[in-house]
Amino acid sequence: MIKNLLRRGLPAVALCALPLLASAPTAHSASTAPARATAPAGSVGLRAPLPLYEAIDRLPVAPEHRDGYRRDLYKHWNRGLNPTDGCDTRREVILSEAVVAPQVAAGCKLTGGSWRSPYDNLVVTDAARLDVDHFVPLAEVYDSERTPWSAARREAYANDQNSPDTLIAVSAASNRSKADKDPAEWLPSDASYHCTYAATWVGTKLRWDLAVDDNERQALLGLAEDCPTTTVVYETAV
Repeated sequence: MIKNLLRRGLPAVALCALPLLASAPTAHSASTAPARATAPAGSVGLRAPLPLYEAIDRLPVAPEHRDGYRRDLYKHWNRGLNPTDGCDTRREVILSEAVVAPQVAAGCKLTGGSWRSPYDNLVVTDAARLDVDHFVPLAEVYDSERTPWSAARREAYANDQNSPDTLIAVSAASNRSKADKDPAEWLPSDASYHCTYAATWVGTKLRWDLAVDDNERQALLGLAEDCPTTTVVYETAV
């Protein structure tokens, strides 16, 4: 795999200790895509690997609350980890996940390059056909906030590059199929990614102290039955 186009803080040796480890070979980690090294700010300590079942059990269960949600409550995209590179968070994520690096022109205009969209195992060769997905969608985050978040915390989530899993570059078609659905309502079309998907979803919710509803929890437990060796590692966001 190619090196990251952007330096993001920690050396590559630290990648084994970032928010997700999963048994499936398609895990969103250094084994399948250029991993995004985390910046030291924004986390308060690494957790030991948890079996997926145990990680699900750590998620608080609560009804969802959608009233009052607006997408603009979560300011994105901001200037990214490197405010001087001319690339916002979205483009920094796209650059970091390229399998073949694109050319970068003024204004962070991207041409060429290729990416593998893990939701549908599709190779994408035009950055304009990529979406950067919030792994836990913004509406789902709002539903799952245990107490109302500040504007600063919402912006931090919406632009979180301190974890390699909160944001992910995928085909626009797969992201729009997913929309704001949770795992009880939508799963990637590439079934080989389901264990990784479940672990990443759970790890992201643990990282940001988000709840699950009953249907979501049951869907995750059902996935865990098929993923007995999948583990979750996460850092708590601050």
